[in-house]
Amino acid sequence: MLAVAAVALHPDSPLDGLDIGDRPEPTPPDGWTTVEVRAASLNHHDLFSLRGVGLPADRLPMILGCDAAGVTAEGEEVVVHAVIGDPAAGGGDETLDPRRTLLSELHPGTLAQRVAVPRRNLVPKPAELSWEEAACLPTAWLTAYRMVVSRSGLPAAGGGSVLVQGAGGGVATAALLIAKAAGHTVFVTSRDEDKRRRAAALGADAVFEPGARLPARVDAVIETVGAATWGHSVRSLRPGGRIVVSGATSGPNPPAELTRIFFLQLSVIGSTMGSRGELADLVGFLARTGIRPPVQEVRPLAQARGAFERLAAGDVFGKLVLVPG
Repeated sequence: MLAVAAVALHPDSPLDGLDIGDRPEPTPPDGWTTVEVRAASLNHHDLFSLRGVGLPADRLPMILGCDAAGVTAEGEEVVVHAVIGDPAAGGGDETLDPRRTLLSELHPGTLAQRVAVPRRNLVPKPAELSWEEAACLPTAWLTAYRMVVSRSGLPAAGGGSVLVQGAGGGVATAALLIAKAAGHTVFVTSRDEDKRRRAAALGADAVFEPGARLPARVDAVIETVGAATWGHSVRSLRPGGRIVVSGATSGPNPPAELTRIFFLQLSVIGSTMGSRGELADLVGFLARTGIRPPVQEVRPLAQARGAFERLAAGDVFGKLVLVPG
């Protein structure tokens, strides 16, 4: 079958290890099944894998990709949950299983015509979502959903306020749309003027350059940037507010700001991916509210290199989707 794989690891030039070609068909073990992929989307995780982050050389070649939607052998239309873990080991949440992995780390990923996954990792795809839209959800959108809905402390009925740092990134864009659909006031930052304009077009209540003073302090901050925005995130919170952090693209070790954190009784909450149950909730949330992942480009699987080049260049606002054909 046709697949996109990492065949070598290059920390400084990740695309040198990318291969598009024939790979063995999946052989699902007991409790797993094979999904015929109808659409799959790219994430920065795929570039990290090509650099050797979370993917050691002894597992090569490895089919890349975490996100997909497709059809089972029984004809079920499904979205694939990418977290491979034991819910029992995490107290009911597979993301807390210390042995958890994502598809493409230990088991072959979704950038292929077919992928093997545990049956418990399948979520029904509603007819309201296209294949391309559904394929955008399992990583960036699920991460954002957990951050905004499960971890931020924002009121379930809406009416809260949130700052999303770094508009244009996959998680940040999803967080903006999810928070607005949930009824919250959303402020967004970006250093790129075009991305600020696009964030405003998606419904942000106000957009700012990084570090700018906000009209009011917010209840929660969605933080994926790290060192470059951390001080602004802490200063932007009301007393008792929360920073929810799931990444650090600008550096993992920001200044602690401990005095402000303890004096204002702020909370710093870590968040990683989401459970299978949260993915099902997210799918239902999109079907109910009508919001959809912005898809910037759809390419055939055979043309995956061009999509990877675009992702590596940072020329993205929305998801890059591959369709087998």
